[in-house]
Amino acid sequence: MPAIAAKIWDDGLVDGPVVFRISPLGLIAVVTLAVCVMPVAVSARGMLVLFLIPIGLVYWIVRVRTTVDADAVVARGILHTRRVAWTDITALRLRTRSRVSAVLANGAELPLPAVHVRDLPLLSSVSGGRLPDPSPASKE
Repeated sequence: MPAIAAKIWDDGLVDGPVVFRISPLGLIAVVTLAVCVMPVAVSARGMLVLFLIPIGLVYWIVRVRTTVDADAVVARGILHTRRVAWTDITALRLRTRSRVSAVLANGAELPLPAVHVRDLPLLSSVSGGRLPDPSPASKE
């Protein structure tokens, strides 16, 4: 579920940015992994590097997100951040495992981290009508 830093009005329009991020509940699994790794990491010499795995997962969960507002889409990956104006986006492409990417005017694709197919109606609302809402409820 995306974290909404905006207000959704009765007419379906969104006021403010919407942030799509990985669920912070994943941090519970990372803490569990760290606890399970601890006996091996502290008992064997040189195995403290095993703690890099949970640290990397925490960094991934906290950093990766897509922020969408009325002007632009900001895709924030592990190592890079890219801002694209809505005018540069021609369509959305559904990728494997219900992931979504934006098709740019130059033909390139921009993966939208943490955006799923179920989020398309909200993404359409934030776009201000630039992208059509594909849900069946919007066609009635």
